[in-house]
Amino acid sequence: MTGNAFFSTNLLLAYAAYFVGTASPGPSNLAIMSMAANHGRKAALMFALGVISGSMFWATVATLGVSATLIAYSQFIIAIKIFGGLYLLWLAFKSGHNALATAAASAMKLERTQTLTGVYARGAMLHLTNPKAILVWVSIVALSSNSTGSAHSAVIAGCAAIGCLVFGGYAVLFSTDSARRMYVRTRRTLEGCLAIVFGIAGIRLLASRV
Repeated sequence: MTGNAFFSTNLLLAYAAYFVGTASPGPSNLAIMSMAANHGRKAALMFALGVISGSMFWATVATLGVSATLIAYSQFIIAIKIFGGLYLLWLAFKSGHNALATAAASAMKLERTQTLTGVYARGAMLHLTNPKAILVWVSIVALSSNSTGSAHSAVIAGCAAIGCLVFGGYAVLFSTDSARRMYVRTRRTLEGCLAIVFGIAGIRLLASRV
């Protein structure tokens, strides 16, 4: 196998791994869906941009080789794990509160407190506080590397495009009129399910040995 073929194969494997990870249902995708259906396309796209930014931050850290050093310090991973678990539990509480609140009360609260900057920060925080994102990016970077490490810029750019396509697609799809009408009819159930998902994810993260 030639160097270029090896380079291309590794990149495709890295892209496939990242696509599967981003497209699979998880806290980030579910949060984007809820944001889109509840607060509209603009807010959902900003939240998705925050998630992508968090992912690309860990990608940059991994390609610079800093992640290997960070992983070596177990206290750092433990701190991120605890903070991330508590953040997921807080999101579970917020979703549970939204499930119990009336639609009018939820909308009024959004008008008073929600800003696009705040939405972006929430999306970024959701990914920055996920210690498994560090490990995933270490694997992706290792998978895509060649002898010169020249694949790093290509894998970040490609995965950023994939992230925009996947997360942005969720934001656009679930902010359509039909999706928002369905959300209005099933808002309590969906927010309740989201609270359960966030709660389980937070507890599992706190109890994990990452």
